[in-house]
Amino acid sequence: MTEPAELPVDETSPVWAALKATGAWSFVRGVPAMRHLPPEGPPEIAFAGRSNVGKSSLINALTGKNGLARTSNTPGRTQELNFFVPDGFSGALDDLPPLAIVDMPGYGFAKAPKETVDRWTELVFDYLRGRTTLKRVFVLIDARHGIKTNDAEVLDLLDRTAVSYQIVLTKTDKIKPPAIARLAAETAQKTARRAAAFPGVIATSADKGKGLDDLRRAIAFAVAPQ
Repeated sequence: MTEPAELPVDETSPVWAALKATGAWSFVRGVPAMRHLPPEGPPEIAFAGRSNVGKSSLINALTGKNGLARTSNTPGRTQELNFFVPDGFSGALDDLPPLAIVDMPGYGFAKAPKETVDRWTELVFDYLRGRTTLKRVFVLIDARHGIKTNDAEVLDLLDRTAVSYQIVLTKTDKIKPPAIARLAAETAQKTARRAAAFPGVIATSADKGKGLDDLRRAIAFAVAPQ
């Protein structure tokens, strides 16, 4: 299994500079339906996960900008595709940012009305199926629980749409180090034969700042020309 830290990354690239320029990111737009998507431009990476997995907290920690992604004690608050880009680019065709981060709607929130869940599902499926600039989805898994049934359903969807994805464990500060290693190994084994899974499980903690550079390297590798 290739570990995230071993991935070759051009640390002189604009992508790496943007990922390391903490605090210099901005919200572009929220997309409630496909017709509101911004034009395809820079490569995109997306974050998916259960509605209480700590997705917004991880994006804020990764970009070094508190409040960039909305956090809430109420699961399911993110109901749109939210786009973020590094600062310093006009967005013109000759001045596009080197990448964009997409915060996808959380899933698995049992109290959401069925019509809301159906709308989220349709939006996410259409985005995954039709966005050629999407380079990888990072699927966030709560380290305290591992892959649950609705996580596996999302992995099935990603396999069907042939969208490359990689597993990221969140909240690893909530469990002991031996349990982290064991869960990472178990998770890697569970995803090893999945068609669209990229090898390597990234262990992170937004609260403690753990694993963020591993995640940055994985992002930079995903969007680099192959």
